[in-house]
Amino acid sequence: MPLLAAAALVFTSVLAGLFSARIGFSFLLVFLLAGIVAGEDGPGGLRFDNYLLVFWVGNVALAVILLDGGLRTAFATFRTGLKPAALLATVGVVVSAALTGGAAMLLLGLDWATALLLGAIVGSTDAAAVFSLLTRSGVTLNERVAATLEIESGVNDPMAIYLTVACIGLITALAHGQAPGAEVLLTFVQQFGWGAVLGLAGGLLMAALLRRIAARDAGGGILALLLVAGGLSLFAATGMLGGSGFLAAYLFGMIVANRAASETAPTLAAMDGYAWLAQAGMFLLLGLLVTPSDLLPALLPSLALALVLMLVARPLAVWLCLWPFRFTRAETAFIAWVGLRGAVPIVLALFPLLAGVPHAQQLFNTAFVVVLVSLMLQGSTIGWMARRLGVALPDRDDTPRARLAYGDFALDPRLPVAAVCQFYALSVPGDAEQALGDWMVAAIGRPPVVGDRVGLGSATLFVRELDGGRITGVGLALGPET
Repeated sequence: MPLLAAAALVFTSVLAGLFSARIGFSFLLVFLLAGIVAGEDGPGGLRFDNYLLVFWVGNVALAVILLDGGLRTAFATFRTGLKPAALLATVGVVVSAALTGGAAMLLLGLDWATALLLGAIVGSTDAAAVFSLLTRSGVTLNERVAATLEIESGVNDPMAIYLTVACIGLITALAHGQAPGAEVLLTFVQQFGWGAVLGLAGGLLMAALLRRIAARDAGGGILALLLVAGGLSLFAATGMLGGSGFLAAYLFGMIVANRAASETAPTLAAMDGYAWLAQAGMFLLLGLLVTPSDLLPALLPSLALALVLMLVARPLAVWLCLWPFRFTRAETAFIAWVGLRGAVPIVLALFPLLAGVPHAQQLFNTAFVVVLVSLMLQGSTIGWMARRLGVALPDRDDTPRARLAYGDFALDPRLPVAAVCQFYALSVPGDAEQALGDWMVAAIGRPPVVGDRVGLGSATLFVRELDGGRITGVGLALGPET
């Protein structure tokens, strides 16, 4: 009977998700709602309150999802996304947590330490939500935006976990009349240090192993199983040493994919299945764990907090972190909007429950409402927002849209700027002897991506093609920069 119920629940959720995805409804939200419907307050009536089981399942599932995300991250994306993503994954999480914590004090009446704990719980974006929803959004983002979002979501969990653990330690110390000591700093060093070292070392060893055994008729399915087993082993070992297993799993997958690319490619289809199985199981259990009637007493303040996080805290944190990198206003706004919250905040909300922190149940309920609102509002509007803000690249065959994104005329980037200005009767800039492509790189002021544009007198120049970071195709449209 339990097996039948579980299998039927997964089957129904997947089927409903396939239909709902066509109208932009988040696939992950379907699994979450299916768990709620099957739970204590729903028609299913299943009573489930095994927090410890959900904690372990959630951690393992997130490790598999991050491993899969790492396997799909190419080193080439670091050219445009590493620095801004690293800042978002550290400073951005801290700023977002602090601002959300301040709002929690006002809206929920929590003391400052508990409010900061809630801010830490919901402070990071979720890799599972970002990876899956960006893939299914139906839009192609420029390299800078896509790389920043993917890398940020893959590496910001350790900071959120550290802040959560540190806040729990702070609350516990204050309850016993003690002051937190050097262990807070030590935890930070352990989390990031062991996570980075073991993730990189494990990835190098696994890449070498794959190159030796892949030629021995090992199929993609068995190699994917080897990768999952190796990644989970590394995840567990890193956690035992006090490091961030999530960071280690992501780096492990990224190193393997880039050091043994041809051997890893056949595993991606199977890894996609493992990742979806992990997401389905995790979100179903999280839905079962929640009792909707318990959410009602603080529903309005929780909704208000979710809006503050999405419309104030996340945008301010993103603006602060991306300002040095000269992102456009549209790119900054889109990255701020895709601050998706998913399973990570709910899993982190289990930490205070298991630690016996005061108000732990309220924190869990609020985190669940924040996730629900984020998946409903942000998750279902990613494609629409990308097109609305103009950060989605059009299909090359869509001539009207392609001309708006890439210009009306194709130019050779090796042409001198002066020659282009003379031919099109444009005002000549001071450094007009440069090649057009080099001049555009200097004018853009950051690593260029396809779709970048820069004004040249009364015309606009577009980056049409790139090869290894070098502009190999330029477009031109007459008229002012749009």
